[in-house]
Amino acid sequence: MTSTVPVVTDISYQDLLDDPYPIFRRLRETAPAVFVETAKLTLVTRFDDITKIERDPATYSADNPTSLVNKVMGPTFMRKDGAEHATGRKAIEPSFRPATIKEHWAPRFIAICQRLIDALADAGEADLFGALAAPMASLSLMEMIGFEPMPWQPLAAWSQALIDGAGNYAGDAEIERTAMQAGAAVDAAIEAVLDQHRSHPNPSILSSMVNADPPMSIEAIRANIKVIIGGGLNEPRDAILTLVLGLLQNPAQKRTVLAKPELWPAALEEAVRWISPIGMYPRRVTRSVDLSGVTLPRDLQIGLCVGAANRDGKRFADPDSFDISRPKQSHLAFGAGPHFCAGTWVSRLTVGKIVGPMLFEHLRNLRLRDDAPPIVRGWVFRGPVSLPVRWDA
Repeated sequence: MTSTVPVVTDISYQDLLDDPYPIFRRLRETAPAVFVETAKLTLVTRFDDITKIERDPATYSADNPTSLVNKVMGPTFMRKDGAEHATGRKAIEPSFRPATIKEHWAPRFIAICQRLIDALADAGEADLFGALAAPMASLSLMEMIGFEPMPWQPLAAWSQALIDGAGNYAGDAEIERTAMQAGAAVDAAIEAVLDQHRSHPNPSILSSMVNADPPMSIEAIRANIKVIIGGGLNEPRDAILTLVLGLLQNPAQKRTVLAKPELWPAALEEAVRWISPIGMYPRRVTRSVDLSGVTLPRDLQIGLCVGAANRDGKRFADPDSFDISRPKQSHLAFGAGPHFCAGTWVSRLTVGKIVGPMLFEHLRNLRLRDDAPPIVRGWVFRGPVSLPVRWDA
């Protein structure tokens, strides 16, 4: 027997931002899909349901004209299905080939990380958000996209404004205005280099787009670069910080990883399961359908809360704990199905094989500050926004 989607009206948006996990637990226990009034969205929070949805793009479509991503960034291939989505991914594929990542991008990322850590080493303390994670993610992405060199801060500010706009389910007018301004700045940065990439093909994403067969339209380039700036900067930034936070809060696990460097990749996977940087993304229901006993009507907008699914106790034992020794199981931090994150392998390389190992190797006795606790925030996108640390300089 099916039922209608229940409605929850007593959740504050601030509580979602501060700590969504008790709310996610309540929603998982309530129903397969729950309309949360403050988010103006029906949220799906169970692991098995989201996995099922991602395997059925015909019923649960990413092509969602009313999506905030479309409003802020334009029509991107991330909000398309089938051939349109495949064509968009194919256009950027040359920049993400394993050989290109290993031979072209890895040496550049190592050099960026080394410069940032060298600049920190003598200080003895820093907030790793602004001192390492944000500049590392920004400078690396700047190179991958193919923008003209610039300080790391503008790209990071554009990314934050765009993801704030894409997650603006509370309808804040100032957040929308700032996101639109960032979008215009991105368009200008693209325009400044596009002819150069057209005439001199190279491994950058813009070069791949403009030299694809057929070439991507300028409207599609603008929209897709904005999506890449949003997810491609905040995801590795927050993964770096979450990985460090998880290890510093669990000294025994830190000692294990430092003694067995082959565990770094597993530590990264656990970090993004524990606090998923991209915590929710939307889908549109194309026909009336039953989801585990609840009827979802046609054209309903739903939010897939992978941040909730990755703490589903029916999938993961002791899900709220950071535990690098847990049995290997797939998670949803990088998405699933046709929309599995194109930058997954870049993130795994950057965070799990470069930044994590180099940071702990070069900053001896890295530790949290007792007088300045870390701050973690967000639900659509979630991660540490402040991670003050000390080390032996």
